[in-house]
Amino acid sequence: MVESTRVEMPRPQSSERAARDIGGWPMLGAGLALVLLGAVAVLAGIAAGGGAGIGVGIAAAVVLVLAGLVVLAGLTAVAPGEARVLQVLGRYAGTVRTDGLRWVNPITERRKVSTRIRNHETGLAKVNDLDGNPIEISAVVVWQVRDTARAMFEVDDFVEFVAFQTEAAVRHIAGSFPYDAHDRTSLRDNADEITGQLSEELRQRVASAGVEIIESRITRLAYAPEIAQAMLRRQQAGAVVAARQRIVEGAVGMVQLALDRLDEENVVDLDEERKAAMVSNLLVVLCADRDAQPVVNTGTLYQ
Repeated sequence: MVESTRVEMPRPQSSERAARDIGGWPMLGAGLALVLLGAVAVLAGIAAGGGAGIGVGIAAAVVLVLAGLVVLAGLTAVAPGEARVLQVLGRYAGTVRTDGLRWVNPITERRKVSTRIRNHETGLAKVNDLDGNPIEISAVVVWQVRDTARAMFEVDDFVEFVAFQTEAAVRHIAGSFPYDAHDRTSLRDNADEITGQLSEELRQRVASAGVEIIESRITRLAYAPEIAQAMLRRQQAGAVVAARQRIVEGAVGMVQLALDRLDEENVVDLDEERKAAMVSNLLVVLCADRDAQPVVNTGTLYQ
C-alpha cells in the first residue's frame, strides 16, 4: 500500500463569522414610511403657504426621503442555498446565511456565494501509472462551500481553484499506483481504497479555500489506446495461466485421491511403473481442452 502524500497548503488568514443582521420586513415598512412622510411633509408645506412654509416642508421631505432610501438600501434578499458575504470599506464584516429578506448595514458591500452542493467532472487525462504504462483517467468530485470567508478571500476564484486542484490530485493518485497488479494495491482492483485516498488528498488541497469534499469517484479508467490491445492480450494470457494452474491443482488432487482409494480398497495392485502410466493418463484426461477419446485394451494389463 502506498501512503498518500500530505499536501501542505498556506494557512488561511480568514474564517467565517455571522454578520449582524435583522429581519427585513420591519425595515422595509420603516423605509417606505419615511418616504411617505417626506411626501406628506411637502404637501404640508404647500398647505401652510408662504415661502418659508414651503421651504421647511421641502427640507423636511428631503431629509425624510434620504433617510428612507438609506434604510431601504440595507435590504438584501437571501435565497435558500446562498449566503451574502459583507464587507465594510474592504474589511470583512460577516456572512448572512439566513434566507429571506434581511437588513444589514446599508454601506456594506454584499457578495453572493452559493452554498449548494456542486459536481465537478475532470476531463479525460492521459497519465503514466506507477509502472510507467500510459492510462486514461477521469473523476467526478462532489463538493460544497463550507466557509464563505475563505472561499471569497483566500483564493481568486474558488470554483476554478477546485477544478485545478482536482486535476492535480487525480494525476497524482494515478501516478502513485499501478493500473493492474495482483500482489499490491492497484487502480483497477482497489477502487474504494483509491477513491478514499483521492478524497483525502482533495480535502487537504481545498481546505484553505473553505471547500468541503463530500465524495469523489473515478468515472473512467482504461489503458491508453496505443497499448490497450497489448495489455488486453497480457491480461488474457494471465487469466489463461491462472485457469491452467487451478486445473492442474485440481487434477493432481483427483489423481492422488484415486490412487489412495485404489490402495485402501485393494481394487488392483499396481507397481510404480503402472502407477506412473495411470497418473499420466489421468492428467491428460483431466487437463486436456477436449474430451478424451478412450482406447480399449483387450489384452493383458502389460500389453
